[in-house]
Amino acid sequence: MKRFFLSLGLTLLVTCMQAVTVFTIGDSTMANKPTGKDNQERGWGQMLSGFFTDDVVVDNHALNGRSSLSFYLEGEWKKVYDKIQPGDYVFIQFGHNDEKIKNAHRGTRPGNPEPEVCPTQWGKDTIIGVQTASFDFMLKLYVDQTREKGGIPVLFNAIARRNFFENKNAAEEDDLFGKGTTQKQEGDTLVETHIIKRGDGTIDDYLEAPRRVARENNVPFVEMNAISKQLVQGMGIEDSKKLFCWIPADTNLAAPKGREDNTHLRIWGARQMCRATIDAIGEAVPALKPYIRKYDFVVAKDGSGDFFTIQEAIDAIPDYNKDTLTILLQPGTYHEKLIVPESKEHIRLIAKSEGKCVISYDDYASKPNAFGKNMGTSGSASVYIYAPDFEADGITFQNTASVERYKQDRGGVGQAVAILVKGDRAVFRRCKFLGHQDTLYAFGQKTKSQSRQYYEDCYIEGTVDYIFGWATAVFNRCELHCLANGYVTAASTPEGQAFGYVFHDCKITSEEGVKYYLGRPWRPYSHVVYVNCYIDGNLRPEGWNNWGKESNEQTAFYAEYNTKGAGGKTEKQRVKWSHQLSKKESAKYSIANVLKGDDDWNPGVTFVPKRKK
Repeated sequence: MKRFFLSLGLTLLVTCMQAVTVFTIGDSTMANKPTGKDNQERGWGQMLSGFFTDDVVVDNHALNGRSSLSFYLEGEWKKVYDKIQPGDYVFIQFGHNDEKIKNAHRGTRPGNPEPEVCPTQWGKDTIIGVQTASFDFMLKLYVDQTREKGGIPVLFNAIARRNFFENKNAAEEDDLFGKGTTQKQEGDTLVETHIIKRGDGTIDDYLEAPRRVARENNVPFVEMNAISKQLVQGMGIEDSKKLFCWIPADTNLAAPKGREDNTHLRIWGARQMCRATIDAIGEAVPALKPYIRKYDFVVAKDGSGDFFTIQEAIDAIPDYNKDTLTILLQPGTYHEKLIVPESKEHIRLIAKSEGKCVISYDDYASKPNAFGKNMGTSGSASVYIYAPDFEADGITFQNTASVERYKQDRGGVGQAVAILVKGDRAVFRRCKFLGHQDTLYAFGQKTKSQSRQYYEDCYIEGTVDYIFGWATAVFNRCELHCLANGYVTAASTPEGQAFGYVFHDCKITSEEGVKYYLGRPWRPYSHVVYVNCYIDGNLRPEGWNNWGKESNEQTAFYAEYNTKGAGGKTEKQRVKWSHQLSKKESAKYSIANVLKGDDDWNPGVTFVPKRKK
């Protein structure tokens, strides 16, 4: 008991200080599965990382066909044992293959007898005493050796098979993967297959053994069998097939002849099994509870999510949905031209690891489209956000069309938009926007219709007019980085619109030798204000440019308040038609006032739009 609480205390300490690893060991119901040929099978451990923040790393070592015994004998456990660090967790779940006692290499029996010989590490060549190793003994061996390394073991019992009839061959049929399995008339009640009556009259309870080992050794325990049974039973005979690999013939390359598999989970089923279990994991291991998250969809290039592409996830969102739905992006570069249409409302796109989820494409304005005509600036975007109430967190939006050209000669391909944002009440936090000319198209509307956007703690880089468009947009604590000579903004604020672009507490930096302007008017009534911003010494002292039209000087509104850094020291040299605001005047440009519109939107709080009567 004392040792257990010492380990738990260490876990809490380490968890608060740095990321910890959750190692998972088990069989095919938990294992990572290949994704080729549109394979639909997944283990629940393969999906587990999508239910934690990036403070928890899931390292899944579960393998098809392994029992608690064979996993050890084949040296798979040693791979995990050697990696365990103090404070790491080991999730242990066996049973499906331990039930196969006719296979001497895999089968174990529940109970307490120990083998005749208990070496520190078994190998394939060890034969003395192996056959007498019990299921309980093997589970305790994993527990003890995890604790030797300062890790925290967590025991699970096996997930339920989808058997609505008595099936004495259930365990053996796991290895057939839905081919040649026994199918009989099904009843209404799920039948337990992990409590087996043997031919000699003895009963082997593979569900109680993990409970017993956990109880006797003060190990956190998750009753996953009961959880999975409730899920399967609750869905019923037909709907529960969606959890498992029931695949019609001629519909899938990985199973061209079809598959009727009651043991192995498919993509959606593995995610639902995790979703049903994750709260129980948090209760069993309170130190992990603060890092548990539930997302509506997960996108992952490695097959550990619901979808491989972000567009698939967006398309799966119901049209005109009124509740915020979250999509988690696992780390990776997603090379796709993403469109969030107007009907896909209330979407939140979240990066699992900030800065490690990139949405990238390489179109540019002069590139021919499918009909041989230039795409144009608007057509060049990597991402389009048309829907209202969109939010992104930690995502990098990129257009790579100019990258190689700039590396070679600082040239480029002209306009190449990383993201075009048109929807109202759009929020971006901790995002990056990477491009050269026309990086961020705060598109908005060409009329006074509301199109408000909020950018917080973001990084935006470019060369010419790299923040441009009609929208009302606030940039709060963002860094704007000038890669080459050019203009930070090119606002085209509609006549009569109260606000254009407002920058609060931002930082403007630049490459060595670069000279830039704060902005120029793409349209006559361009409206840009900088409040309490740091600006480096490469800003041209005059600050603003009229785009070659003196008439723009009469209509554009360009202003600063309390500019800091070397750029602030030249404020007296600004063009005469710009403005230096007083403290009282700057109050008008508060975030709340700029964005409130006619529905009092405040992106800093949970927002419920006012409904028109």
